[in-house]
Amino acid sequence: MPEDYSNIYKIARRAAGYTQESAAEQLDISVDSVRAYETYQRTPPNEIVERMVICFHAPQLAYQHLHETSGLVSRIIPQLEQRSILEVAIRIYNRMRSFTQGSCLDRLMAIAEDGRVDETEWPEFEAIVEELRSIIQSGLELEIFCASDPPEKKERPEAATSRRSVQGLASENDCKTIVPHSGRIASPSFTGEGVTRL
Repeated sequence: MPEDYSNIYKIARRAAGYTQESAAEQLDISVDSVRAYETYQRTPPNEIVERMVICFHAPQLAYQHLHETSGLVSRIIPQLEQRSILEVAIRIYNRMRSFTQGSCLDRLMAIAEDGRVDETEWPEFEAIVEELRSIIQSGLELEIFCASDPPEKKERPEAATSRRSVQGLASENDCKTIVPHSGRIASPSFTGEGVTRL
């Protein structure tokens, strides 16, 4: 029997490198619950999905879960597509540029000037809102599919660390620790003697 690769919970778990057993332990649920979620026998509650999102580092899972389990979400949040960060960035740029240069912003301000949208303005207002939804869609695609956790700081091996002191920095090569030196500005010295005063 072929495996079900369309289950969003299974896809997220596998992408994170967890077995059903290790995922159950991390999520503080039973292995039977994980299996039930991954075979669509049961729908996980939102709080379990929130744990999955955090544990599996899968923000897209929250979106997918809500889209599959709530018809209301589909009415509010546009359908998102997984795209590369370059494609999403270009789409955002093009849509925002089109919105501002295509007079949509000016027209929106003119419509909003009297504090209401009247009958004659309604079709144009809907078109402007649709343009804004496409910008929002691309912004959500960037956040959900392109953003990842910041890379963890890798420690340098002990043998490669330096013990020398540099003007303004702590002696242990910790670039986050700034040591103030009032009245002096660092400048390279081409005489081989380090830092000189200006």
